[in-house]
Amino acid sequence: MTVTGIPDTTDPGLPSEDIAASAGERTVNRVVCLGGGHGLFATLRAARGAAENVTAVVTVADDGGSSGRMRRELGSLPPGDLRMALAALVRDTPRGRMWERTLQHRFGGHGALAGHAVGNLILGGLTEVMGDSVAALDELSDLLGVRGRVLPMSLEPLDLEAEVQGLGDDPREVTAVRGQVAVASTLGQVRRVRLIPQDAPATPEAVQAILDADLVTLGPGSWFSSVIPHLLIPGIVDALLRTDAVRVVIMNLVAESSETNGFSMERHIHMLLQHCPELRIDVVVVDRSSVQSARERRHLERAAARLGATVIYRDVREDDGRGRFTDRHSPSKLADVLREFDCTGGRRASGGGTEAGTGSGTVTVKGEAGATVDLDR
Repeated sequence: MTVTGIPDTTDPGLPSEDIAASAGERTVNRVVCLGGGHGLFATLRAARGAAENVTAVVTVADDGGSSGRMRRELGSLPPGDLRMALAALVRDTPRGRMWERTLQHRFGGHGALAGHAVGNLILGGLTEVMGDSVAALDELSDLLGVRGRVLPMSLEPLDLEAEVQGLGDDPREVTAVRGQVAVASTLGQVRRVRLIPQDAPATPEAVQAILDADLVTLGPGSWFSSVIPHLLIPGIVDALLRTDAVRVVIMNLVAESSETNGFSMERHIHMLLQHCPELRIDVVVVDRSSVQSARERRHLERAAARLGATVIYRDVREDDGRGRFTDRHSPSKLADVLREFDCTGGRRASGGGTEAGTGSGTVTVKGEAGATVDLDR
């Protein structure tokens, strides 16, 4: 089948490159990627090129745009980030690219459908027909030929609430700001976030995917609205502590203009620890152009050590095709980083893991020049 004449409606905020990895280039069996939005899209594109099986575990607190409208009208999970994850994982074929553009396409005009994404409506309708969000996602994944799964982190829609400083006359005053869109666009400085309801149950299939994974990634993405919410779900945290997978945090390239304005990379790590003191990570991936001074790197590495992690610096920034860097991650460069991890040498192979996930095995990183480095776990 030849697909022609489909207009390109790709979101300009998404990575523009694609990956067509052969089976021989895939070095990891099962990868689970935690996140949401554009950051998760880039990681999933990278994982698709590096792993045989990819599972996305997606935030469900969006309350804006098409997702917010469907959530309010139907009482459903917000479909936007789930749809974007599906689009990231479709096959890299003419038919797959057609389906990606279709899922992401938004209706124009001024009527009731204006602004709705086609994929949101398909997912919403399929969920109502099947009566099960996970079953609907699995059915759509089968239709699209996705190798892996897209799963919500919780089966109930959640609200995000932040403690924000600097909105009132007194710069020390803390104001509660509720709703993901409001948090993401606040003019103040976010100090802490929480989910409502608190202690929401994790999706069982997401927990099992993390436990079965060889590699788990967290980030990049909006730190307070797409990354940290995963650390506020007790079932997700417990799975991260118990899994034998290599656990990797992928740092943002720059601080965001709203949520993390003025944050150093070190402070991003401190925010993870503040929200989840028991969190343990094996590797933190940082773009080498984002942190260049030796002093900044020492501070970042000291913060990462509190997570039990080693920091590696790699070129993961996308360029615009004319030699100029963008503020987006390059899926192909990220895929190269994921291929560096020899997950067979981690806790699963060493047999040194414990229920708390504090095994004494090693993570082998092949490195850019082909040399291998064992990172103590």
